[in-house]
Amino acid sequence: MTNKRYTDSGIEVKPVYTSEDIEQRSVCTEKPGEFPYTRGVQPDMYRGRLWTMRQYAGFSTAEESNKRYHYLLAQGVSGLSVAFDLPTQIGYDSDHPLSEGEVGKVGVAIDSIEDMELLFHNIKLEDVSTSMTINATGFILLSFYVALAKRQGANLKNLTGTIQNDILKEYAARGTYIFPPKPSMRIITDIFEWCSLELPKWNTISISGYHIREAGSTAVQEVAFTLSNGKAYVQAALRKGLDIDVFGKRLSFFFNAHNNLFEEVAKFRAARRMWALIMKDLGANDEKAMMLRFHTQTGGSTLTAQQPMNNISRVTLQTLAAVLGGTQSLHTNGYDEALSLPTEEAARIALRTQQVVAFESGAADTADPLAGSYYVEQLTNEIEAKANELMGIIDAMGGSVSAIEQGFIQEVIARSAYHHQREVESGNKIIVGVNKFQGVESSTIPSFRIDDSIREIQSLKLKKLRSTRNPEAANHSLAEIKAAASDGRNLMPIVIKAVENYCTLGEISDALREVFGEHR
Repeated sequence: MTNKRYTDSGIEVKPVYTSEDIEQRSVCTEKPGEFPYTRGVQPDMYRGRLWTMRQYAGFSTAEESNKRYHYLLAQGVSGLSVAFDLPTQIGYDSDHPLSEGEVGKVGVAIDSIEDMELLFHNIKLEDVSTSMTINATGFILLSFYVALAKRQGANLKNLTGTIQNDILKEYAARGTYIFPPKPSMRIITDIFEWCSLELPKWNTISISGYHIREAGSTAVQEVAFTLSNGKAYVQAALRKGLDIDVFGKRLSFFFNAHNNLFEEVAKFRAARRMWALIMKDLGANDEKAMMLRFHTQTGGSTLTAQQPMNNISRVTLQTLAAVLGGTQSLHTNGYDEALSLPTEEAARIALRTQQVVAFESGAADTADPLAGSYYVEQLTNEIEAKANELMGIIDAMGGSVSAIEQGFIQEVIARSAYHHQREVESGNKIIVGVNKFQGVESSTIPSFRIDDSIREIQSLKLKKLRSTRNPEAANHSLAEIKAAASDGRNLMPIVIKAVENYCTLGEISDALREVFGEHR
């Protein structure tokens, strides 16, 4: 008898699959573009339009990141994806004492409307789709973006893009939160409400399983926790009186793609089916509000510092999984990202990987090409069943917010991460070049580092901005933000006015800290 094999989620894999394995829950019979969208959200999928090819970029100053964006656009990317540094993510200006050592390091430093203007210099916002990976301060970055679009004379109704804006996964897996859960959820529903009227093509949230997976979850847990968080956001919006058939169309998701090709494809198919049924159960009638549209990024945690060129093969497998699984948008990691920010060469190879899959592999020629595979159909069913079981536990605890407050989700992820590491260290799980097939490292990979002088550059900009703006207008705007936070008015128009009056990200965050407090 052969040794037993398991997927990364612990689902046992049989030596062979036949039609008998899926008789109890038959192969999905609906076509792509039909409810519950197991096979994809469009009838012809990529024959009609390829997925958006994004490259996640942002580092140093806005000026330096702008050069990378122009380079990527010239290479053929069809959407920009902005990474922000840690001070920007947690609401501190670059000259704040807590920002020291972090300015411009893991993303671009954005302190004011002036930085946003430099970031998109000579890029018309109506002509690009922009995804911003930002959560606690997502409403401020969106306000900068909207204010800049107005300066460019853009029609706000035409702006397309996404703010991640998923604060629940920050409490559960990532840690870049500012305010407690309840006021954070209030800000998110303010964004839903304002954008449904003013930015109808904008995706107001990207509910992220990516960081849950990066923290160590399995594929099943990624689906369960992500969709549970999605339910919590929908329920919060419904309590605010918003129309599920309106805001539901502007929800998007963000998933990870790992190396187990078939489990990943099945994961995407199961998640689509589950979300359609969840939204219908919550009262959606418009089919577009039931569609799970998602962006995918290849797995950062799967990249190895040892034999880094092997990462090109890993990213190719993950790209294929995302495409076969029906993603709407994709970012591919650079092979050197376990060592540093990606070099231009690594970013170019990552983009070319997507282009080879799109134009040479045949994977985009037909919708859901793995449908009908006994193995993939059964994996889809098993992932759905196991994820629903886990979601049932969360529902019994009162939903995602309650499960996070009780530490349940964090504990499950931590146990999974510990188990994975034990499997690697014992050799039960092989990582090529790490615990097997090691060799003497002969080549040196060039690394991309950020200079600490960036903080000084940003601080000088801030000093100049504060000395030249209208202090009365700025102070009045900050007072209005505090008043609106207290009396329940929608914060978005007030924050947009504040950034137009040259209030900084840190000042706006501090004004809200005074009212909402900080999560500890």
